[in-house]
Amino acid sequence: MEDTFKTITVFQYTTEAEIIKGRLEAEGIEVFLTDYTTIDTNPIVSNAIGGVKLKVYTEQEAEAIAILKSISSYSLDDDGHAIHCPNCQETKIELFSTIKDLKSFMAFLVGFVFGTLPFHTRYNYRCEHCKTEFPLE
Repeated sequence: MEDTFKTITVFQYTTEAEIIKGRLEAEGIEVFLTDYTTIDTNPIVSNAIGGVKLKVYTEQEAEAIAILKSISSYSLDDDGHAIHCPNCQETKIELFSTIKDLKSFMAFLVGFVFGTLPFHTRYNYRCEHCKTEFPLE
């Protein structure tokens, strides 16, 4: 009998795919990544070729998807607890970087012109429910 594979998710970069691959393999699911070598060689082509595809055997698809759904895609604090929105107390909080103030903008311009890293960016959190933006202090 020939084994068949099912793509269950796609990642832009290999590092993300490797983390999820490790989690699924720890649960006993055999995982295959495709197009990761091409993207590691030239990350700019990731969108053009459709990203790194994470595939599993068809008979393990349901179990793999259940494990993927159990992984939280929202931000956690340093102790592993969900971050709560100060406005509505919702826990669907995402981390994002912003260049809103003059200092961040100037550092970005200097970094861009001179090709230096790291750029100075400010990280904030945004509530998915009420769209409140807040720093974690």
